[in-house]
Amino acid sequence: MAISATGLDGLPRKQGKVRDVYDLGDRLLLVASDRISAFDWVLPTPIPDKGRVLSSLSEYWFGLLGVPNHLISTNVDDFPVALDDAARTSLRGRAMLVRKARVAPFECVVRGYLSGSGWKEYRQSGSVCGVSLPAGLVESDRLPEPIFTPATKAETGHDENVSFDVMADALGAEVAGTLRDVSLEVYSRGAELALSRGLILADTKFEWGFEDRTGELLLIDEVLTPDSSRYWDVETYRPGGAQPSFDKQYVRDWLETTGWDKASEPPELPADVVAGTRSRYIDAYERLTGRPFPWR
Repeated sequence: MAISATGLDGLPRKQGKVRDVYDLGDRLLLVASDRISAFDWVLPTPIPDKGRVLSSLSEYWFGLLGVPNHLISTNVDDFPVALDDAARTSLRGRAMLVRKARVAPFECVVRGYLSGSGWKEYRQSGSVCGVSLPAGLVESDRLPEPIFTPATKAETGHDENVSFDVMADALGAEVAGTLRDVSLEVYSRGAELALSRGLILADTKFEWGFEDRTGELLLIDEVLTPDSSRYWDVETYRPGGAQPSFDKQYVRDWLETTGWDKASEPPELPADVVAGTRSRYIDAYERLTGRPFPWR
């Protein structure tokens, strides 16, 4: 059964495009629903178990990367809230108990390949977020080295790509430099492991925050999931055009065929698109972790 929304009695909730965030005082409970968004709309049809892929894969990466992060536990028995059996079942595999942090107000994007908005910007200016790139690159080309391309965080609509200088002006050069350096480091670790599993980590976005009490820099939210990252199959990778990816591009491609104007309520997804999207998310989980998906 797909979970479009959660409701825990008596707890304040903030609802994002995908996550329901519950404030537990000194901690947060992040619940990844099965909602899926495209073209700045939350679609009316959820993708079963998508939230479990996001939370389970984040847990895997948090444990592997070796950098301080906000995760405390994904075990429902550790959650300091009263839960009935139905709530326990719905939260299992999709919820994370985490430390509170002051969120850095920028998406920390790292690109190893030229795709998406980066490709669009390169065609116009020969650079991405103020980073000059060699002439003659084609779509999906591997970059000479990974680049850091921050973006503003938008509550609604698109995040806006900005230069490192804009980020440094807002946060200070030292903090911005630290976020850039740790983001590039974590991307390199993730890309190396993904490649060993036959996947290319084309680009990804990280979120960082400062722990409320100690000020420690923490990797937060989700990490290296199909929602926050662009993964391609090594075997099918061919630069010079768009690549099939393990994310919601399959949904976007279908929506483009429907005549939807992107200004009115989006259409329901057909069963085959739901099944195909679910399969891609689960495939990403299983290939990256080397484990069978528990809710297959």
